[in-house]
Amino acid sequence: MAYGGSFQAKMSDESFDFICTTCDKNNKIVEAVRYCIECSGYCCQACTDTHKLFPTLTNHNLLDVNQGSQAGSQQSNLPEFPTERCSLHKGEVLKLYCHEHDDVFCCTCIATSHKACPEHKISSIPDMIDTLFNSDDINQINRRMKDVMLSLKAISNSEDTKLAALTEAKDEAVEKVEIFEKALKSIIRKAAKASKTKIVAVYQKLENEILQDKHNVDTVNDELQQSDKKMKKSEGNRAQRFICTKQAENKLKEADMLMVKQEARRYQDVPISFTPNQSLMNYVKGLHGIGEVNDEHDIGLENARRKKVDMYRIKDSREINLAVSGDRSVCNPSGCCLTHDNKLIVTDYINRKLKRINLDTMTVVDYCQLDGPPCDVCSINDKEVAVTHYYSPGRIQFVSLHPKMSPTRQIKVPHNCFGISFKDDKLYVTDNDSSVYVYNMSGLLLNTITTDNVGTRLFAKSERIAFNKNGDKMFVSDWEKGLVCFDEAGNHLSTSSDSDLKNAYGVCTDGNGNVFVVGYKSHNVVQYNEDGRKIGVIVKQQDGVIQPRSVCFHQQLKRLFVTMNESNVVKMFELE
Repeated sequence: MAYGGSFQAKMSDESFDFICTTCDKNNKIVEAVRYCIECSGYCCQACTDTHKLFPTLTNHNLLDVNQGSQAGSQQSNLPEFPTERCSLHKGEVLKLYCHEHDDVFCCTCIATSHKACPEHKISSIPDMIDTLFNSDDINQINRRMKDVMLSLKAISNSEDTKLAALTEAKDEAVEKVEIFEKALKSIIRKAAKASKTKIVAVYQKLENEILQDKHNVDTVNDELQQSDKKMKKSEGNRAQRFICTKQAENKLKEADMLMVKQEARRYQDVPISFTPNQSLMNYVKGLHGIGEVNDEHDIGLENARRKKVDMYRIKDSREINLAVSGDRSVCNPSGCCLTHDNKLIVTDYINRKLKRINLDTMTVVDYCQLDGPPCDVCSINDKEVAVTHYYSPGRIQFVSLHPKMSPTRQIKVPHNCFGISFKDDKLYVTDNDSSVYVYNMSGLLLNTITTDNVGTRLFAKSERIAFNKNGDKMFVSDWEKGLVCFDEAGNHLSTSSDSDLKNAYGVCTDGNGNVFVVGYKSHNVVQYNEDGRKIGVIVKQQDGVIQPRSVCFHQQLKRLFVTMNESNVVKMFELE
């Protein structure tokens, strides 16, 4: 005898193969005629009729009783049916999948959104689940959701900080207005009111923008958390997990677009300030304000208010395998950079390849063969990167990123090409010797940086180049001298050497006032501030770094990527 409900036999004159789960809980033994997928229980005829009466139960999947699982069993032979309802057509189950749109939908959606889709592109999820479902997708989506939720949480916290700074700046600006107003007496009062009104208007505008941004971030984050919960609850039901996966992918696309938008709309630390006009006393009657209300980026104030930056520390680390089919030797990743869509590009010097890595899966997803050993790489835009070929005559090779990586045009130069960086439509190239060269995108030499203003040689062996977030400082790693700093005009500011840094090789910045330099012979990564002052050693040899050659930083996820000499792996360090 098989039982539903509590699955415990009760004394009765009647004996059934299957009994109603609900009635069983009420100490009644009634023969079951159906099995409900959503309720996970057997139903008698009365309970079956109830399903047809209640709107919320109308669309439950009622199977023949023989399709129900044996009471108390650990395994279920039930067909896997989705339980997720369509958000557009209430009550309809999402049980169809469109290969054309890579989306799940209900039967009613066919007439509205998938009418033009070929019939062979539409599949029944329960019928095709063995083909459609891939357990690896769940792991990727779970990891992606965790990363994105962390990023969204960081953005939300940043919005709180900016809102507090905005309020503080508004208060300070209003206070300055009031002090200046008292000095100018009654004739100033009308103009002061106009200035305060403008400050409050700017504040309200920025406040609304920040609050809206924060609301959008929190909303998407909440939706991702709900998707995460649904993913966990759907364990054991591959059809439902497939639904949850596709829904999570859509939410992740929204999150990606939101994060790109947030990056493009960064506010400065002090978005509002007030500057008194001391000459106002002479012509105050003809003015409509008593000073300037600033709501634009003010680098001077930003630098003045910049807080002391603490040293990063390693939170977690992983390895990315660079080896691909056709490699003739162990990889020798000499350079790396991040693209605009956050893919990691690595130059494999010995195998003469450029390799692209998906950071969601931590795997090489694309590579192209080059006609020479590539040294370094930098991102130009969302469509291409530039690669240096070292041996004379030096070459700068441009590589298209879409749809697959492929070499395009070249620039030939009369010197060796080693490190490369891009800023303001200019290419900055080192020669692994005494100079840094500046070219336009057509290959015209614009400037050569070799000596300082008094003729002293700046480099012993120039290696790699990086710029800070504002682009007003350039950092060059030098094999012997360490970290060499310049202003945006190429004027030498400082040279920093330290016993912790032996043979500086790669260099990058974090977009927040810090510079990372790798020491080839010290087997480490050293953190500096933008003035060239050492903060500390954040990655050491015991962390698995041997002869590092290049480094780049993912600002949103706080991930540091380090390539190493003659190694098939890239080290990824998650920092905090």
